[in-house]
Amino acid sequence: MSDGPRDDRRPDDERRNTAGRQRGSARSQGRTERTAQAPSQRRRTGDPARNAAFDVLRAVAEGDSYANLVLPPMLRERGIRGRDAGFATELAYGTLRLRGRYDAIVEQAAGRPPEKIDPPVLDLLRLGAHQLLGMRVPPHAAVSETVGLTRERVGAGAAQFVNAVLRAVGRTTADEWLDLVGDAADPSGDDAVARLAAQQSHPEWVARALREALAGNGRSADELGALLEADNAAPRVTLVARPGLVDDDELPGTPGIVAPTASILDGGDPASVAAVRDGRAGVQDEGSQLVALALAAAPLDGPDERWLDLCAGPGGKAALLAALVDTHRGRLVANELQPHRARLVEQSLRAVAADAVEDVRTGDGRLVGRDEPASYDRVMVDAPCTGLGALRRRPEARWRRRASDLGPLSALQRELLASALEAVRVGGVVAYVTCSPHLAETQLVVKDALRAADRAGIGVETIDARAVVEGIAPQPLDLPGDRTDVQLWPHVHGTDAMHLTLLRRTS
Repeated sequence: MSDGPRDDRRPDDERRNTAGRQRGSARSQGRTERTAQAPSQRRRTGDPARNAAFDVLRAVAEGDSYANLVLPPMLRERGIRGRDAGFATELAYGTLRLRGRYDAIVEQAAGRPPEKIDPPVLDLLRLGAHQLLGMRVPPHAAVSETVGLTRERVGAGAAQFVNAVLRAVGRTTADEWLDLVGDAADPSGDDAVARLAAQQSHPEWVARALREALAGNGRSADELGALLEADNAAPRVTLVARPGLVDDDELPGTPGIVAPTASILDGGDPASVAAVRDGRAGVQDEGSQLVALALAAAPLDGPDERWLDLCAGPGGKAALLAALVDTHRGRLVANELQPHRARLVEQSLRAVAADAVEDVRTGDGRLVGRDEPASYDRVMVDAPCTGLGALRRRPEARWRRRASDLGPLSALQRELLASALEAVRVGGVVAYVTCSPHLAETQLVVKDALRAADRAGIGVETIDARAVVEGIAPQPLDLPGDRTDVQLWPHVHGTDAMHLTLLRRTS
């Protein structure tokens, strides 16, 4: 769905009136248009791919599940493979990403707010709208298949309603719907951020926070539209070659542009790669790889033998760090608060030499500095965060997070960073990392932690992280301004919006 300018647009009032006449009453349209097909021709059940996508949406809504954890095993269990698996994946993930846009469209087409529609029926309407407006599905197939799925999963009455609403949705083009959604969000025409947030399917508070983060990192606030659009694009699968474990010719794909350990796949199942199956390689965003490589490459004073991953779950960065520390006979301690995530770390580390991993343990990272002061040469703090930098990868996250989450999370982040600065020895290095660019989770946390360290008598200096990553990346990186921290962006670097600050303890 393009939101670019159109030369053939009608005047606003005419466009609104025409769209309104086209939509009319969904119920009355349903009475006339249901006769277009004979009963014997109507789809009465949903196909397996659409059924799977619907079940993912229901699991996300009812079980607080994560789509990326629910869908892959579901496809395997149901024997959905190849193009059908790809269709189910795009349908489920795309619908979740664009849920806000489709809810605004459904509200206009149905003549009622989304909260007045039964949740399973609303999910079916979202699925149908995505097929009509966001996928290359012929309109008649998008409607009939979704109506058949509704009839199978909810009932005949709901199927009539879904049929009427989706036919109303299909009468207005994707670009015209974008204009209508923007007009509804910004009726006065003077709030470009509210308009963009609605059109690009982001909560308004998220769009405003991202705009501030762009400006706070030396980029133009005018990049917001490109950033929100990038959040709605499915990321390509990126593999990480764990040093010392994988030969150069073992991984398919093209070399990464941000991390030298990365290979970018054009398609296919990464589980089909032998090195991924046995843990010598993994699936990991390029930005996530780069921040781990930066911690390993940052200059320090003294020995370089004992590293700590303070918040190690689910284990991607821990596995890369363990492979790196093993190259010079060091060892890694991986700490994780949640037992089930600690087990995921152990699984990620299965291919790394046993003597490179000192321990995988369960514990509160906030206490490590007190219990093990000045014990580590390098410490990774991959802090829990809102995840606003990984919205393209976690399609349901934008609808779950609230602005009120920032207070508790930033307090936790400050405590974890303070613990890391205690745990690292004098001369050692700490990497503070988040997959959120929000200023309250990045720059402000670091400033507060540095002030707290000074009050505690701990000397800390900032390392030029920009110089470190520029020495690692295979290609020049677009990092504007004179900041010493690094903020990556999906619309600029093709990565998650990872933040990196490097700190060295001086006393």
